[in-house]
Formats: sequence, structure tokens, C-alpha cells
Amino acid sequence: MDVELPANRMRIRPGQILTWTLLLLGGLVMITPLLYMFATSLKTSGQIYDLKLIPAAPTLDNYISVLSDGRFMRWFVNSTLIASIVTVSNVFFDSMVGYTLAKFEFRGRYFIFLAILSTLMIPTEMLVIPWYLMSSQLHWIDTYWGIMFPGMMTAFGTFLMKQFFETVPDDFLEAARVDGMNEFTIWWKIAMPLVTPAISALAIFTFLGNWTAFFWPLIVTTSRELYTLPVGLSSFSVEQSIQWEKIMTGAALATIPTLIVFLVLQRFIVRGVMLAGLKG
Repeated sequence: MDVELPANRMRIRPGQILTWTLLLLGGLVMITPLLYMFATSLKTSGQIYDLKLIPAAPTLDNYISVLSDGRFMRWFVNSTLIASIVTVSNVFFDSMVGYTLAKFEFRGRYFIFLAILSTLMIPTEMLVIPWYLMSSQLHWIDTYWGIMFPGMMTAFGTFLMKQFFETVPDDFLEAARVDGMNEFTIWWKIAMPLVTPAISALAIFTFLGNWTAFFWPLIVTTSRELYTLPVGLSSFSVEQSIQWEKIMTGAALATIPTLIVFLVLQRFIVRGVMLAGLKG
């Protein structure tokens, strides 16, 4: 007696198997350094050159040593404060500029938008000297503001928000104007809730970018109290005579917040990037 297979049963094709295999191999290649970093943070100095991912005698002494160091916690707080403030600033100002460029007709709007986009083609290394000279003249060297001001607004954020605001129906905005709302209220209460995926994506990218920033904070800071985590870890490695187990422990602790952010908000990241790509 022949048994008929359900018509809706999914058939696995050889091409799908090959795709999944390549994705699995690529994922393993990318995650191996991360796993090795966490494994090394659980090793003693005598096991540091052992390439095994699972330490023979794992220990938490490195975490206790690093967390008990007041400097590390200060660097952690600095990175959190700077990344949070810059993220809020980007969401606020980039959204305002993007909304203005998307929903208001005025002379020179197109050229202003092109000028903003053109800054994306300038390498960061070329901007460091003007930033430093301006910071020196305004006495921003070795200050929190000196670290933050280059990223308070970004061309990428303005472009992203403009593209999303263009999808907001003008009828909603006109109805709000008829009801007597001013433009700021319309932007804040009507337009912003309609572009939540873009706000989420911009906030995540901005926070992660500033959390891992190294080059500019290294140049503009001179006192260890203002170091961010990447800069602090680099100096920590020199001061500790390159004790790799402690360096890996600090890097692992610095990575945990970014992993949490990604795991919790990955749905917004993927959705925001997909919609931005379709609209752009």
C-alpha cells in the first residue's frame, strides 16, 4: 500500500543544504575569536598560550581583579555616559533635520541635502586635525564635550531619518496643522512615532559606534579619568606588562553590553536596515 506524503511538506533541496552549510561555517569562523576571548579570560597566566577553547582549570580571578580596579569601572561609566548622550543627541537632531528636509519646501533644500551627504565621503582621519584645532581653541581638550562633539550629529543619521520621514503621509501632518498644532509638536507627536524602526536602528548603530570608538578619544584625552573603555584597555595592557588574561577579561566585559543590546533589539536592527535599504 502506497503512503502519500502531505502536499504541504517542505522539501529540502540540495541548494538549501549547501547554503545552510556555508552559513554555519561562516558563523563558526566569525564567532571563534569571540569564544576564544571569553575562554582566555577564564585562564591563568600559565595557560594563556593554550589554544583550547575550554580551559583546563577555569577561574574567575581575572574578573575579580579587573572589576575591583576602580579605573576599569570609571572607564566603563565614561563609555556608557558618552555613548548614551551622543545617541540621544543623534536621534533628536538628526530627526529634526531629516524631517525638515523631507517635509518642508524651501529654496536650496536639495543642495543642502547634497552637502550633508558629501561629508560621508570624507575620511575620518582627514577631520581629526580640524577637530583637534577647534577643540584646542575652545579649550575642549581632555573634556567630555571634546570627546562627544564630533558625533553629536551625523550625515548618516540625517539621511536615514529623511528617507523614513518621506514615507509619512502628508495628510496626517496637514490634519494636525488644522487642529492647531505647531510644527515641533507635529514632529514629536505625529511624525516620530511613525518612524520607530528608523529611530531604533539609528540609536543602536550610534550607541555601538561610540561604545567602540578609539581613535578620537585617544587623541583628545590626556587624563586617565576621562578614558573610554577601548582607550583604557589599551593603556591597561601597557601598565600591566601585557598580561593577556586581564586584557581579554576587560575586552569580554566591554563586549557583554553590546551583545545584550544586539540580542534584545536585533529585530529592530534587521527591520530598520531592511526598510532603509528598500527606501534608499
